[in-house]
Amino acid sequence: MKKLFPVLIAGAMLFLAGCGASPSSTPSTSSGGTVEKQPTIGVAIYKFEDTFMTGVRNAISTAAQGKATVDIVDSQNSQPTQNDKVDLFINKKVNALAINPVDLTAAGVIIDKAKAANTAVVFFNREPLANDMKKWDKVYYVGAKAEESGIMQGQILVDYWKSHPEMDKNKDGTMDVVILTGEPGHQDAIARTKYSVQAIQDAGIKVNILAQDTAMWDRSKAQDKMAAFLGAQGEKIEAVLGNNDDMALGAIEALKAKGYFANNKFMPVVGVDATAPGVQALKDGTLLGTVLNDAKNQGTATLNLAVALAKGLTPSKDNAGYDITDGKYVWVPYKKILKANMADAQ
Repeated sequence: MKKLFPVLIAGAMLFLAGCGASPSSTPSTSSGGTVEKQPTIGVAIYKFEDTFMTGVRNAISTAAQGKATVDIVDSQNSQPTQNDKVDLFINKKVNALAINPVDLTAAGVIIDKAKAANTAVVFFNREPLANDMKKWDKVYYVGAKAEESGIMQGQILVDYWKSHPEMDKNKDGTMDVVILTGEPGHQDAIARTKYSVQAIQDAGIKVNILAQDTAMWDRSKAQDKMAAFLGAQGEKIEAVLGNNDDMALGAIEALKAKGYFANNKFMPVVGVDATAPGVQALKDGTLLGTVLNDAKNQGTATLNLAVALAKGLTPSKDNAGYDITDGKYVWVPYKKILKANMADAQ
């Protein structure tokens, strides 16, 4: 009987295997029945502390489930650190790279390294220079057109101006604004600043920029800058434009310290990204509006393109799920978010 028992166990295991039972760790198989190993994608984020990029990072991790193994690292807002991370990825022979560059002008160096190793690269959220994108046919970009977000910010203020005549405090027909910008030279900061003001002017409203300064996308820096603006300009300020939600929220904290958002004292503040804290501020009635920068789709598109490239495919809507523009770009659209439609951002 002792000899028969192992035989019975072995027979039962064979029977279960024939019925389709398999251990949970079994690699996925292709339609032809061959074992298909998941590709490894090396992902470098410019800074983990960035609220919006946290959303993109989480979206990449979620989209990777069942498709790829992702190794996501923090570049700590240092280009030399990111360059070292890229070198490590290439030495580890990852199947593709997904890079959110610290300095967009450094993309060319990363492309050269990736090309030498024949490792395809997808940049995301910070668009490399056009000439760098042309260096190799295995370089792609996922992001949003920053001018769209600026136009939408301006339109939010235009609509509020037209429906709330009290916004024009001195009744001179000119919107007096202060602007908190992202890092100098960043294409999103430049475009959002330019096109938000232009959208207001295109609506026939004059704009006077009382003050403008960089807060480097950072909430605490924006709070300090806004406090300085209030100290210098005081009641002259009629609206605040922040290049992202974190800076808009920093401005709101400084405004609260001066008695705003209480006793019917309101200041229109508009941001970009529709982050969770930004949407909460909409709900609280302190943030007038924001613009959805779709972290979920940016992260998903980045991962899908990287997986297609890792498999040796040319990315397309069929294998990546997104339209490819000019053979290189996936553009994820923005959307205006106000308190009335804030569920769209969730």
